[in-house]
Amino acid sequence: MNLPEREAAVRRMLEQAPPPVPPDLYADVVRRGGRMLRRRTVARRLMWLLLFAAAVAFIVWASMARPWVEPPSETTPPLTGW
Repeated sequence: MNLPEREAAVRRMLEQAPPPVPPDLYADVVRRGGRMLRRRTVARRLMWLLLFAAAVAFIVWASMARPWVEPPSETTPPLTGW
């Protein structure tokens, strides 16, 4: 199928009347859409909670371990009694 044939086929499809939609389809779509929105909201809240817990855990670890402080040297004995 070349471009003019495809365009003609699309024009024929657009000129036709749309097929009838089953009446109970709307209720199913609304129910599924609401379920999807609730799941997405719960997933987003869980991700924020996980991010917050990770940040708190990191802050607690950093305040206890103090990784920015250089550890004392244990390889050389102190020089006393000179």
